[in-house]
Amino acid sequence: MPDMPTALLRGLRGICPCCGKARLFAGWLRVAGSCAQCDAPLGRVRADDLPPYVTIFAVGHIVVPGMLVLEKAQTPDLWVHTAIWVPLTIALSLALMRPVKGATIGLMLKLGFGQPDHHA
Repeated sequence: MPDMPTALLRGLRGICPCCGKARLFAGWLRVAGSCAQCDAPLGRVRADDLPPYVTIFAVGHIVVPGMLVLEKAQTPDLWVHTAIWVPLTIALSLALMRPVKGATIGLMLKLGFGQPDHHA
């Protein structure tokens, strides 16, 4: 397993955090069962709610200040805000979800969450 920054960056890029050679995802957000190159247990890692939480947090910190700055500078009609901020919010959310989930998988693998449970 590589160091933490490497694992996170590989996950962000959508490749195996362990070897950096195979795809991390088998669908848009579905994680592959295991790495085709190094057989890392990618499918054992469950990112659950962290990627959507981080995505909402990041998008909110981009969109809300932009809305406030535009409102203060121009005071546009509500339809202008809707036409700008709703599509931007959707686009940013869709663009960030997969890289954030990949980085989360990389973090969790680095922390040992993909290892088999030997306590049973």
